[in-house]
Amino acid sequence: MTMQIKMQQNKTNSYNEVSTERPRIERERERRGRQSTGPADDRHLYLYGHRKARITVAVQENPRSVPVLILELGIPTATFMQDMGSGLLRIALECEKKPDKSKLIDEPLWTAFANGKKIGYASKREASSIDLKIMQMLHAVSMGAGVLPADMTDPNDGELTYMRAHFDRVINSKDSETFYMLNPDGNSGPELSMFFIRI
Repeated sequence: MTMQIKMQQNKTNSYNEVSTERPRIERERERRGRQSTGPADDRHLYLYGHRKARITVAVQENPRSVPVLILELGIPTATFMQDMGSGLLRIALECEKKPDKSKLIDEPLWTAFANGKKIGYASKREASSIDLKIMQMLHAVSMGAGVLPADMTDPNDGELTYMRAHFDRVINSKDSETFYMLNPDGNSGPELSMFFIRI
C-alpha cells in the first residue's frame, strides 16, 4: 500500500516541494558542466533524519536501485536544513590516501566540513531496513522536501524530515568527486555541493 507523504506547509525556507521541469534541469546541468573538469552523470540523493539526530545521505544510481552509498554526517538534521535555507551549502569530505586502490566512495570514514567549518566526521554504513523503507516511501517524490508521516516520528529526536533531489556526479580524478544539486528553478533555489577528496 502506498503511504501518503505529508509535506511541510507555510515554511519560510526555500526548499519546499518543487516541480520537475526537465528543460530547466538540463540548462542547470549544462551550466554546472561548464564549471566542471570531468564527465558528469545523474544521481538521486536523499537527505533525511530526525530533527535532533544526525542527517543521513543516501545515493542511488536510479530510483529503483539499492543505494550505492549511505553516509551519516556529524551534523543534526535541523541544523543542516537551516543551513540549506541560507541558499548555499558546501559539504567537503576529506580522508587520507591509503596504499590500497579502493573506490573513493568506499572509504569508511571522512572528516566533514560545512562551508569551511569543521562539523566532525562522516561515516559510511550499510543500508538498514529503515533506510530502504524511507526510500520506498519517497519513490514518487522526484524533487522536494518535507516531513514523513507521524508514525516515523521519534519521541526523543522529533519528526523525520527529508529532502530529495537530482545531483550530477563529477569524477575529477580517482581521489576527487563532486556532487552538484540540479535546481529546476535555475539559481532561485538553494544550492548544495558535496566534495569527496582523498589527500
